[in-house]
Amino acid sequence: MPPRKIIIDTDPGQDDAVAILLALASPEEISVLGITTVAGNVPLDLTTRNARIVCELAGKTETRIFAGCDRPLKRPLVTAEHVHGKTGLDGPTLPDPTMPVEDTHAVDFIIDTLRDEPAGTVTLCPLGPLTNIATAMHRAPEIADRIQEIVLMGGAYFEVGNITPTAEFNIYVDPEAAEAVFTSGVPITVMPLDVTHKALVTTPRNDAFRALGTPVGLAVAQMTDFFERFDKEKYGSDGAPLHDPCVTAYLIRPELFTGRYINVEIETRSALTLGMTVADWWGVTDRAPNATFMGALDAEGFFALLTERLARL
Repeated sequence: MPPRKIIIDTDPGQDDAVAILLALASPEEISVLGITTVAGNVPLDLTTRNARIVCELAGKTETRIFAGCDRPLKRPLVTAEHVHGKTGLDGPTLPDPTMPVEDTHAVDFIIDTLRDEPAGTVTLCPLGPLTNIATAMHRAPEIADRIQEIVLMGGAYFEVGNITPTAEFNIYVDPEAAEAVFTSGVPITVMPLDVTHKALVTTPRNDAFRALGTPVGLAVAQMTDFFERFDKEKYGSDGAPLHDPCVTAYLIRPELFTGRYINVEIETRSALTLGMTVADWWGVTDRAPNATFMGALDAEGFFALLTERLARL
């Protein structure tokens, strides 16, 4: 099988960084056509800077990076420096990036790529708010039929919320964008908190990253050292969940994940539950399924894959 062509849409973020590194380390399975950035964990200038830093850390400076939307469709931007630090990539000390950002806007790159590549051959991989993806679909509705699949990190069902009692951060930041994507008719696979919270970087797993003895291994260990303080305090967990790398891992080893094809609706009106992914896990409504929500992960297999691939960089 030829490598799967993807566009990574991202708001790095330490866990976004690890997802990007895993993709760039896996050329047999994944061909990264470009990385598009969006405002989310931190503002757009920082997410774009961080994407460049990560590509340079990986030694993949030929990767094309496109800056995208700097705010949600209809709402003020909400960011997450309380989780990711003031730069969004706090933890390791990494050099300022020197590789360029493309002149083309991220939304235009997404549209042009989907028009130029054969229909059904490009997968979109959003790791942050869905603003760029929804904007591209609004500007060029015909591209929806050309997308092979959208594999995204976002939402929850039993775990419910991490930014509000009922909402996961990526969906909450731009619920109108999420609604547009989930009603687009495109095949969607979702990595919700319910599965990403099973991808915990315990001390032995982080020691394995550090033991790689490479700049990438050390940087990832330092990222998760920083990132885990929030989750340990909030959830009492044994380490940091690597949310976004679940997307990349699924593209490489889908057998690591199991889930259900269900109906998912996005709450956009309620002040109490804004951004909630109302997931009909038990099939109690007659609403048609529109997304595969993952629920279980082979964590040992996930971390074995991640460690093996990071060792390549």
